[in-house]
Amino acid sequence: MTVEWEKLFAGRVGGMSASEIRELLKLIAKPEIISFAGGIPDPDLFPAPALSRAYQKVFESNSGPGDALQYTISEGYTPLREWICAYMESKGARIAMDEVLVTSGSQQALDFLGKLFIGPGDLVAVTKPTYLGALQAFSPYEPTYVSIAMDDQGPVLDEVDTALARKPKFLYLVPDFQNPNGITVSLDRRIAIIERCAAAGVAVIEDAAYAELRYDGDSIPSMVALDAERNGGSPATVIHCGSFSKTMVPALRVGWVCGAKDAVQRMVLMKQAADLHTSTINQVVMHDVVSEIFQGHVRRLRDAYKQRRDAMLTALADFAPPGVTWTKPEGGMFVWVELPEGSDGVALLERAIKEANVAFVPGAAFYADRSGKNTLRLAFSVNKPERIREGIRRLCGLLGQGAV
Repeated sequence: MTVEWEKLFAGRVGGMSASEIRELLKLIAKPEIISFAGGIPDPDLFPAPALSRAYQKVFESNSGPGDALQYTISEGYTPLREWICAYMESKGARIAMDEVLVTSGSQQALDFLGKLFIGPGDLVAVTKPTYLGALQAFSPYEPTYVSIAMDDQGPVLDEVDTALARKPKFLYLVPDFQNPNGITVSLDRRIAIIERCAAAGVAVIEDAAYAELRYDGDSIPSMVALDAERNGGSPATVIHCGSFSKTMVPALRVGWVCGAKDAVQRMVLMKQAADLHTSTINQVVMHDVVSEIFQGHVRRLRDAYKQRRDAMLTALADFAPPGVTWTKPEGGMFVWVELPEGSDGVALLERAIKEANVAFVPGAAFYADRSGKNTLRLAFSVNKPERIREGIRRLCGLLGQGAV
């Protein structure tokens, strides 16, 4: 007799699914493929010299590397948490040390938030579309999703009201240059959402992974800062997820979550059970690097990614056939394309890879209800401008042939 593994798995395992993006990354490793699929930073822009100096400093310090190679507290390396508190205060949110938890990337924070709030059948409000990684993090806890449509200012308020009337546990939102559609939630819409959620007793989870990558327009206060302002300086409704993956490097897996002390302290217990703490030496190195170069390095990223965004928008304007529309993001890493009704992004992807050596992510992956079949996400961050233009030319050539 052998073990029948499927019969032993917990029911929540059925909510787990592979990331379309991760699977695509396996498929499109060939150098001839122009990939607009992975929303990843350009490795040519990683601050490798600063990281090298920081690791060297650890191993050549007078006290030796012992502390950096040792276990540390689950909350995170204290100097890094102090830096995060100062950073958040510079953005308008007064966060205390015991309201910050360093996580293994902000993805771990999303998993902890799912575990903290969601029981089988609980309602969770998300935008339509939303970040695929959030759906992956939340779905194993067996929620029922309430999807909220968006316009160019963010979630549509009438639909927010309808969702809140059903009393979801939280509203998850990427307010700055959203992954996947690049939309930024306007100031008025942010304030209205916070006020409505506070009145309904519904938490807001703000995923701020792209907030520093603004190329045009005026900066808008984060939702956690607006929440703190209306609550006398400290957040009461918004839980904020931050990350160094897009501004520094993803491989160190250093992110954070901050907000109401009661929620964060529960997540500390989850951290203790999950992995004890995020890598000590990676936290030490990250603190050294962000203390030294953060603002200057972010300016460098903005300059490079702005050129790539502009190249993609120009190419779409030059080559896209009639009936195709797209967003014009002020920052981030993504342009969202909408094809004529009845089009199928998955079928287009198959042809694009085979016939044009171009890849992207079909938009249905970003909808909790798997709608949006006529949409695509194009990431511009990792390719140089000339390669972006060539890839868009090829893709639009297929669209012009009625490939959808």
